[in-house]
Amino acid sequence: MLTRIERWSVLQNSVAADWMKNRRPELLRLFEEQQYGRAPGRPADMRFNVFDKGTPVLDGKAIRKQVTIYFTKDTGSVHKVDVLFYLPAQAKKPSPLLLNISFIANANAVDDPGVKPGMAWSKEGQRIPAPAPRAGFGKMNVAQFIDAGIGFATFCYTDIEPDMPNGIKYGIRSLYLKPGDTAFAPNEWGAIAAWSWGMSRVMDYIETDPAIDAHRVAITGASRLGKTVMWTGARESRFALVIASVSGEGGAALSRRNYGETIAHLEAPTRYFYQFAGNWAQYGPDPNKLPYDAHCLIALIAPRPLLLQTGSTDYWSDPKGEWLAALAARPVYKLFKKEGPTTETWPVAGDTSQLLHPLGYFMHEGPHGVLPGDWGQFIVFMKKYL
Repeated sequence: MLTRIERWSVLQNSVAADWMKNRRPELLRLFEEQQYGRAPGRPADMRFNVFDKGTPVLDGKAIRKQVTIYFTKDTGSVHKVDVLFYLPAQAKKPSPLLLNISFIANANAVDDPGVKPGMAWSKEGQRIPAPAPRAGFGKMNVAQFIDAGIGFATFCYTDIEPDMPNGIKYGIRSLYLKPGDTAFAPNEWGAIAAWSWGMSRVMDYIETDPAIDAHRVAITGASRLGKTVMWTGARESRFALVIASVSGEGGAALSRRNYGETIAHLEAPTRYFYQFAGNWAQYGPDPNKLPYDAHCLIALIAPRPLLLQTGSTDYWSDPKGEWLAALAARPVYKLFKKEGPTTETWPVAGDTSQLLHPLGYFMHEGPHGVLPGDWGQFIVFMKKYL
């Protein structure tokens, strides 16, 4: 006869299996249909060009690789993405990796003259040399990842699609428009889903690279790219770990709080409506009509590790709303015997006590963004769970 603890374990396993088979697919479809939009799969003509096959850098501690992923047969097309990799040179087995979706071109993201110069989009829809990034975008310290035994990769999100209202005309989504159409149906992909689609295509390459452990790939992004990695982690189980920074409304913050930036703000005609499926705008006047909230998006990532990183003065992105969403998602992590926040009390800035749970939370002292010190916390989290 089973003991009470054994009976509880059997029940818990049964409920977890039911979540994965029934409730999780139901919620995933809701987010897809109502918020981010349906996206296509891998293009049939996609190909990889590893044009930098392994250059020693960082005084021999790392190997640099550069890859162009072409989405069509036409290698002269704008529909491609350049991905920059740094891998530990002395690794005896395939390395874990942090994949960063970035606001800036690869050559601007690191201090490495061997990186291919990047391109950007003009407002007129022309590809031009990427300008120097604005203040606040410092060079990435790649060595900190290599020293921890973790590879680092980055690509610029606008390689997938320009971040502007008419970006659909020029980016990857333009290839999937029906002849004569200028927009998709209300349940089809917005720009965030397009950028997320690009992350999946990078994973398609990673699975071919024997130097990278494709089962130990983490993803990270900030702000609208924090929203992007949240959606990517929810729909794409190939990524083992998610670090979402300041993702706010449309990401990890509860929409029904209607605090700071709201659905109505995002969907305003002069702002970011193009980033989401058309259906999402209907919830702007009354977010309480949403059939789900951000805690469900967090739960879709379970049981894989998720770290929510935010800033104490980032009221527009609602750091408390992200905390409350994490609390509400705990029961799903618990189904898989994974721990979320262990207190109901919102941590103060700099408190790391809620960092190292499979559902972790860390708030720096300061504004919207990723501060230099945050990367060290990310490494601690990855070293525990990758």
